[in-house]
Amino acid sequence: MKIGFLFPGQGAQSLGMGKDIYEKYEIAKEIYNEVEKITGINVAKISFEGPEEKLNETKYTQLAILTESLAILEILKQNKIISESSAGLSLGEYTALINSKVLTFEEGIKLVQKRGEYMQNLLPKGDWQMAAIMGLTDEQVEDVCKKVKSGFVVPANYNCIGQIAISGEKEAIEEAEIIAKDMGAKKIRILKTAGPFHTEKLIESSNALKQELENIKINKFETKVIKNLDGDYYNETDDVKEILAKHIINPVRFSKTIQKMLEDGIDTFIEIGPGKTLSGFVKRTPSNKEIKILNINNVESLEEVIMNFK
Repeated sequence: MKIGFLFPGQGAQSLGMGKDIYEKYEIAKEIYNEVEKITGINVAKISFEGPEEKLNETKYTQLAILTESLAILEILKQNKIISESSAGLSLGEYTALINSKVLTFEEGIKLVQKRGEYMQNLLPKGDWQMAAIMGLTDEQVEDVCKKVKSGFVVPANYNCIGQIAISGEKEAIEEAEIIAKDMGAKKIRILKTAGPFHTEKLIESSNALKQELENIKINKFETKVIKNLDGDYYNETDDVKEILAKHIINPVRFSKTIQKMLEDGIDTFIEIGPGKTLSGFVKRTPSNKEIKILNINNVESLEEVIMNFK
């Protein structure tokens, strides 16, 4: 058995996420308390009580998702469940890097706090949106975006075969929906995000984060991590700081990430954190061998996974 951890990104959040894990496991409570100590933000209160509008603010969303994922990771470690490799969708890549010890817990938390603040506060003016298009190829979605005349829109997340998220101006997204449906798209879903993420429009955020990264120490990888930028493993010669700065303004190559893990022999995927989105991406990825897909987002699913490995 070869285990791969997957960590969700922004958009997976929901009110009350992680509450039962926090209440049942002391180590989870310690993680939430530690994050509050580092950031001055009561992530537990925002995650469990909201209000939802507050949880959906980028500067809180990213910390909330990261904290829940790290709390679950600690419980898995206590039960000697570790991964061969890991990957995360956008924000989730930071969880993977903290898990791999490339970023220390404290520096990783501080970095994600700054990242969330920059991505919220340094947005260019405009009415921004993201939407997932289902049922078209990568090339078709790229073509959809090129055909839009009413504003800026580009592919942002190549999630899995047949699902690509686009990012841009609301009016342009609306036009893209019409074009995509005409081209045979099965479904289009507006995402719970608050900006033109993974596009050139976030260049100011990228530059600010790059400066922040200068103060961060990058350690050796203890486990393999796949980067969003190209869907391949980080290697020793990679400039992690440069990659993380570019990360915000470049598309996420998550379909390639899953394919890379499958090629590397990963046969058990565990999604750690809110939602089940990434599990769905793995299910839609063709494989010539039997794959086990597990996800952990509450006490019941956590204990089910622990029992699986006893």
